[in-house]
Amino acid sequence: MQVGPVQIWPPVLLAPMEGVTDLTFRRLVRQIGGVGLTCTEFLPAEGLRQNGGQQRGRIAEMAAFDDDERPISVQIYGKRPEGMAEAARIVEAMGATLCDINMGCPSKKVCSHSGGSALMADLDLATEIVRHVRRAISIPLTVKMRSGFDATCRNAPELAYRCQEEGAQAVTVHWRTRADLYRGQRAVDKIAETVARLRIPVVGNGDVIDVSSAAAMFAETGCAAVMVGRGAMRDPWALRKITAAIEGQPEFEVTAAEKERVLLGYLDALLRRFDREQGALGRFKKISSYFVQGVPYGEEALRTPLLRSERIPEAEAHVRGYFQRLRAFEAGDTSAFAELLAEAPAD
Repeated sequence: MQVGPVQIWPPVLLAPMEGVTDLTFRRLVRQIGGVGLTCTEFLPAEGLRQNGGQQRGRIAEMAAFDDDERPISVQIYGKRPEGMAEAARIVEAMGATLCDINMGCPSKKVCSHSGGSALMADLDLATEIVRHVRRAISIPLTVKMRSGFDATCRNAPELAYRCQEEGAQAVTVHWRTRADLYRGQRAVDKIAETVARLRIPVVGNGDVIDVSSAAAMFAETGCAAVMVGRGAMRDPWALRKITAAIEGQPEFEVTAAEKERVLLGYLDALLRRFDREQGALGRFKKISSYFVQGVPYGEEALRTPLLRSERIPEAEAHVRGYFQRLRAFEAGDTSAFAELLAEAPAD
């Protein structure tokens, strides 16, 4: 996928997710491989402006990226065109490869201030923001949106066209509306309509969690790339699996040993990042809650003990114990979890 002068390959992108796609998590996904573009958590334009571009505090932590993390997109949100333009200039000065405008976040916190997907109910303001940001920066500009504000206002093709005409060089469209939040009945027609109407690349987003769902998004919409969001939390190898399928490589199988290595490596990275043990443990519990979905006895034998853990050594012991049993289970020992499950305390 070509975004202005920037070539993105593979066409598998990691979605920006608040409280998830910080530097530590993005390093995890990059280490596994198969990702063509990473993106920061979305940053408030006013917060960037108040910092004056200085790298300090929570905003600086959210905006941080590695020198070798290329291409990297920094996403901003807000409702004031001039403020968004100033924030975009700061993003460019930080060394970001791309600047992305968030018109897709459905959270009340963002929408209540007329940012995120609230902009889909005001196309004139959304267009003005893109115009101001485009004039402010020289790096490629992209926009992420939903299919519309609600079922009566599924206007992504129109908004995306306006963004293109104002100089955006790629758009990402999530099939859900703002009103859908994280539910809704899958309908990718507005992504396909956007692809048909635009000259610039369109990225398909929404419930792309594995090879089959990625293949369906490509086939049903004609999109140039797919974006993986919550699926990457549940399965950090999802992007690598999708990329392997695109490149015609053999199916990538994740062993118990590989899962243990990555999960413990992520815990170690969190310990280096957080000043307080409880901060690292809290983030680890959050991600591991998704991570254990789909693994044998993951809920009973791993997630529940991890959530009850009060210290890092305790959590680490639960991880090692679980994967020791999982390796035995994968080797054919169907009773590998019997003792653990029998000893699990009742809620």
